[in-house]
Amino acid sequence: MTSLPIPAPWTEQGFIAPASGPPSKANIGNPSVEDERYLLRAFRSFAEAAGSLEQSYGKLRAEVERLHHELKQSNSDLSQSLQENRSIRAHLDRILEGLPCGVLVVTSDGQVSRANPEALRLLGINTDDEQPAALSLSTLPGAMCQLLESARREDTEQEMSMPSDAGATRWLAARHASIVDSAASASVYILRDVSERKRLEETQARLRREQALAEMSAILAHEVRNPLGSLELFAGLLAESDLNHDCRKWVEHMQTGLRTLAATVNNVLHFHSLPQPECSPVEVGLLLAWARDFFAPLARQSGVILSLQNGVSGVFIAADRHRLEQVLLNLVLNALRATPPGGWIELAARKSQCGRAIELEVADTGSGISAAQLPHIFEPGFSTRVGSPGLGLAVCRKIVEQHGGQITAKASEYGTKFTLTFPVTGKSARGDME
Repeated sequence: MTSLPIPAPWTEQGFIAPASGPPSKANIGNPSVEDERYLLRAFRSFAEAAGSLEQSYGKLRAEVERLHHELKQSNSDLSQSLQENRSIRAHLDRILEGLPCGVLVVTSDGQVSRANPEALRLLGINTDDEQPAALSLSTLPGAMCQLLESARREDTEQEMSMPSDAGATRWLAARHASIVDSAASASVYILRDVSERKRLEETQARLRREQALAEMSAILAHEVRNPLGSLELFAGLLAESDLNHDCRKWVEHMQTGLRTLAATVNNVLHFHSLPQPECSPVEVGLLLAWARDFFAPLARQSGVILSLQNGVSGVFIAADRHRLEQVLLNLVLNALRATPPGGWIELAARKSQCGRAIELEVADTGSGISAAQLPHIFEPGFSTRVGSPGLGLAVCRKIVEQHGGQITAKASEYGTKFTLTFPVTGKSARGDME
């Protein structure tokens, strides 16, 4: 870089610049016109450079201010964007936590990176605690890992039963989706508890089976009932004919089997298809007398004493006599099966204390019913006798309740007593119900 010449002293006429070129040693202290011009050009160049530099500095400053403004605006936009992202993330987190299904995010190395509260509940993890940092597929139960693996292999939702601490079977469904990006890949599993749906499906299947069984049972019962009525009629005619002792005994055995079979057929028909009763005035005393006469041969055959205590002569109830005969048929047959030879069965009827109802009782001195079995005896299918369909007492309860009554059972060490309670209905002399 060339150094500037040292200027000569100023005079009253101004600074004297050298004529041309740098000032010589001889001209030092005595500047010429050339020196003055040289210095003027130098200062002019310096002024131009300074002006250009000042202009460039101004532009640079304006550019810096513009960039600073843009940076400030960018920072503001970035801060706003971050705030919006935080708000959106918080909103999505709330949605994720409120979903009724479980969401499980698993990384490629098998670590669980995210699980919402429902997923933790379905996995059997206490949701009151913080999510375990070391939760992975290897720490999950074997059945759960098997379900997730099955969902990952298949494109459809997979279901599997899971054991629970409460003992009841729990059904879970899982669906898989993959997330692939530049950073890393992960798997998302959607978990649902489908236990309620499975129970409904099982209930519907059971109802369909029961309906099919009821239809088949009704058809078979109707087909059996017609020839059975003829057999009972012929057996009755044989019993009234002049037979010797052995033949009469065989006929009584046949009548016992036919009545038992008829009771079973009627139970099937009444349990699966029980229409509303056709009520008419029924005198309770006559009904009990019929039951005593009807079961007398069976009682003699079984060696059991059958007695009647009728305290309601002339008292009527609105009932379907055939249905009430079916109730007494079931109760007395059960009593005959449970009572050993030498025991007794008592049919009794009395008015209730309030006088607005009557009570029919069938008591025996049989083997009785245990305290554990007593609450279940009216349930369909329950029976203390091997091979019995367990419909007799269930049919009795249905029939009694259709008549507005109530049936109860009481067991003791001396036997069992069934009590049937019906509302009393008045009757005029013409037999019309009041």
